[in-house]
Amino acid sequence: MTLTPARVPAAGIRRLTATLYGYAFLDDFVLLYPVYALLFADTGLSLGQISSLFALWSVTAVVLEVPSGAWADAMSRRRLLWIGPLLTAAGFALWVAVPSYAAFAAGFVLWGAGGALGSGSLEALVYDELDRLGAAGRYARVMGRARAARLAGTVVSIGLAGPVLARGGYAAVGAASLLACVLTALVATRFPEHRVRPEGTGDSWAATLRTGLAEARGDRAVRGALLLVPAVAAVWGALDEYTPLLVRETGVAEATVSYLIMLIWACVTAGSLLAGPAERLGTAGLAALLAGAALALAAGAVARSPAGVALVGLAFAGFQLAEVLADVRLQHRIDESRRATLTSVAGLGTELVTVATFGVYALLGTGLAHGTVFAVLAIPYLVTAVALVRVRAATARP
Repeated sequence: MTLTPARVPAAGIRRLTATLYGYAFLDDFVLLYPVYALLFADTGLSLGQISSLFALWSVTAVVLEVPSGAWADAMSRRRLLWIGPLLTAAGFALWVAVPSYAAFAAGFVLWGAGGALGSGSLEALVYDELDRLGAAGRYARVMGRARAARLAGTVVSIGLAGPVLARGGYAAVGAASLLACVLTALVATRFPEHRVRPEGTGDSWAATLRTGLAEARGDRAVRGALLLVPAVAAVWGALDEYTPLLVRETGVAEATVSYLIMLIWACVTAGSLLAGPAERLGTAGLAALLAGAALALAAGAVARSPAGVALVGLAFAGFQLAEVLADVRLQHRIDESRRATLTSVAGLGTELVTVATFGVYALLGTGLAHGTVFAVLAIPYLVTAVALVRVRAATARP
């Protein structure tokens, strides 16, 4: 039976989204996430050595972020999406087989490389495939649900890590994580990819990188969209690492901390799922969303109560929603042939601002309570909201 034109896009969208959601869930379904620091400590590593491993991981991601985006524009994006999880799997195998500082360092390099290959590649592939099917307008909703699937994978892996560790030790946790990576790679092979890449010099990743950066420099709209992504994503992404300390500062019992963290992440998941309807907000609406989330963050952080934690969760939901919308604005403004490159440039900016936020937090946290530091770091979002309002006013002038 021949499919009608109306049914062909629907079938294509179903295949794309089902693959995306499965990939996103499995990519964050890593049982090692909540226990790898324990593995390092139990192997005998000092706090300084563990910190150096985290730094190596970040440096790897920063160094490879933009080149990997250029590779994704010069070759098959689907190929990079299945190679990345296999590199991560190899790193996890090293950790479990020969636990030592050298193995952990090599594993973090492999994990960082694997993550870099997927950063930019995934967003570019999904947007272009939706555009091919005449459904680019669904990108916000689809990517919002994909982020929710990632959060679900993280939450489930956290819930399973403890029982698996108790029954089988680090070997069992590592084996489960490695299996999840392999399954992620297998799912990635199911992604459709119909992009026609240019011949000749267009296949050179270096040439792709140069033209992508030139587009960012020469197009004000693209440049603004690139800057908006780290402005929205970085600070709250860094603050997330300190939420257990903020929650504990409220004075609740230690057993209650994990439940309040789960509440925060339930709010973040809800924020992801609202991305589709929220795409109609526009620039003024996005500015209002950021300002409201910033005020909720500041008020919730200084309240030092469970109700305040709920406000922090509401703020994080707003930031997560704004992060998806910022990505949507970027994808709408960039050319298909340089989509992954410029998405990776935005990712690099996010990584760098996140690292800077860690430094600011460490500096402020030496003399201030965690709630106060959270409130201070809400200010950049108010600044971003004001900047968006000014841009909208400038573009509205004749």
